[in-house]
Amino acid sequence: MAQNRKVIIGTRGSRLALWQAEWVKSELQRLYPDLKIELNRIKTTGDKILDVPLAKVGGKGLFVKEIEEALLRQEADIAVHSMKDVPTEFPAGLHLAVICKREDPRDAFISQTQDQGFKFQKFKDLPEGAVIGTSSLRRSCQLLNIRPDLRIAQLRGNLDTRLKKLDEGQFDAIILAAAGVKRLGWHERITEVLPPGISLPAIGQGAVGIECRAGDDFINTLIMPLNHLETSVCVRAERAFLKRLEGGCQVPVGAYARLIEGKVVMEGLVGSISGERIIREQMEGDQDIAESIGIRLAEDLLSRGAKEILDSVYGRDPAR
Repeated sequence: MAQNRKVIIGTRGSRLALWQAEWVKSELQRLYPDLKIELNRIKTTGDKILDVPLAKVGGKGLFVKEIEEALLRQEADIAVHSMKDVPTEFPAGLHLAVICKREDPRDAFISQTQDQGFKFQKFKDLPEGAVIGTSSLRRSCQLLNIRPDLRIAQLRGNLDTRLKKLDEGQFDAIILAAAGVKRLGWHERITEVLPPGISLPAIGQGAVGIECRAGDDFINTLIMPLNHLETSVCVRAERAFLKRLEGGCQVPVGAYARLIEGKVVMEGLVGSISGERIIREQMEGDQDIAESIGIRLAEDLLSRGAKEILDSVYGRDPAR
């Protein structure tokens, strides 16, 4: 089927994005040894703006828009994304065809190194007024809720840039997605994987998604074996939650769904930027109504004050 065909993968140029694209490429070549595959490295808006917190840049799809445009111009056949960067709405003609098996979805605590060891082993070891590097409102609001004394400092750039800034002494510790750190082989830098009770993950964190043209039957059939059912069910529930909240990728919203004995067990939260207020709940139900569970959970949080928090974050008129 794939003989003499060439497939172009659209990807960002960061080390992690390239790792993910190369992984998809190797999986496709394992399935279709005759398939020719090329990578098209594309710089996105989120890659270009490195001196402003993402939450202030505004807009959705900061890390996918230019890649989606390449798909529509047929300069790429598939786009490989970190699912936590993918908006809940797609341009006409494109869709999310595949969600691959998830890595660890949790956040990782990474401390400064000191004398062949680590300055701090765990989040709870941080002294009063310690400086934490993160550009995520979701992470900062949860950490400040537990430890309002902490100082949050903006941290942007690729994973290697972030670790370099930490090692230069700009922060006492930084918080990163465990999946990316593990994928790039830096497991030994993780001093603690934060449980969801401390830091509930971002929607889709740890999962890789493949977007393509909806009408391209050849490509859709080609990539379908890479879809991981359990991950797909859980991530689609989380994304339904985010969509109902009308939230983007850079807001203080977290959700984590797991499949336990055929049931989707899902936790979600919305928090104020200061961390003073967090509204959190858990729901469960059959996996065949996974997206409905996400929507119901969002509506429960909205009815308990999440709308006011999000209106404040977005600067919206609450009377809307």
